[in-house]
Amino acid sequence: MATSGVMKAIRVSEFGGPSVLRLLADLPVPTPGKRQVLIRVRACGVNPVEAYIRAGTYARRPALPYTPGSDVAGEVQGVGEEVTSFKGGELVFTTATDSGGYAEYALAGEECVFRLPAGRSPEEGAALGVPYCTAYRALVTKAHAKAGETVLIHGASGGVGIAACQLGRSLGLRVLGTAGTQGGLDLVLQHGAHLAFNHREEDYTHKILEATGGEGVDIIVEMLANVNLSRDLQMLTHGGRVAVVGSRGCIEINPRDTMAKESCIMGVALFFATPEEKKECVEALYKGMEAGWLRPSVGRRYPLKMAAQAHQDIMEGSGACGKMVLTM
Repeated sequence: MATSGVMKAIRVSEFGGPSVLRLLADLPVPTPGKRQVLIRVRACGVNPVEAYIRAGTYARRPALPYTPGSDVAGEVQGVGEEVTSFKGGELVFTTATDSGGYAEYALAGEECVFRLPAGRSPEEGAALGVPYCTAYRALVTKAHAKAGETVLIHGASGGVGIAACQLGRSLGLRVLGTAGTQGGLDLVLQHGAHLAFNHREEDYTHKILEATGGEGVDIIVEMLANVNLSRDLQMLTHGGRVAVVGSRGCIEINPRDTMAKESCIMGVALFFATPEEKKECVEALYKGMEAGWLRPSVGRRYPLKMAAQAHQDIMEGSGACGKMVLTM
């Protein structure tokens, strides 16, 4: 089962600024391979990592030209001959695509496609994959969070941050979050944080330490390590760990800050998750949706033709408020 014809899609032919995201209107609709699913895309999440890749500054560079995007939600349009799990018309979401999600149609391996639970919108489905799987990898797979511990989500109002707040609360953690706007602070509290702090205030780190009775936090999920890592190390308790999800440059730290508390800095990259880890993560997400604690927060919506603006906003905006999505 397949669809013929042409589609609109974003293509990147050279690495650079947001302007290299070009909308083409005459690309062929891809044909699913034996174990692939063709999805009629209704929404696709926009993630910071896609901006890093587009700029050519990420460790992994795709072959040019390419279509960005991995978090797709929409209807099954066609399936390969060996696919038995899905049929046409089902509403699904993906955790990865083979052909790129900034497009009207996208291919994904059968193992990366999941049914969207009843009552969930395509926009919510597009906010699931990278944010929630990254949050799960940071808190569970890497930091081994345990009930009763305190976690600081540093930059909690974006897609990964909201996911980490919800997941942390479900794991029995005491959740502290930071944001840079009042709207962001309100959003963080709405999605599970016990306390929220404005990271634009001079003394916010002192307020966080005061909130822990001076003991510090057990885990920090860090979205902007090149700005915050040195302060993070000083906010940890003994044996604390920092899970670095995002960084946009270099920073100087004092290694003695790790020695003084026997703390740990660990990098988090969803790309390296094993099939077993991905399966465990998605099973946890499904339980979260069924239990009701997993509620994606969809932020700004952009039509496909405004992908460049979305990339500019996600990197230079005044403060994240939910998950950015492209709509088709």
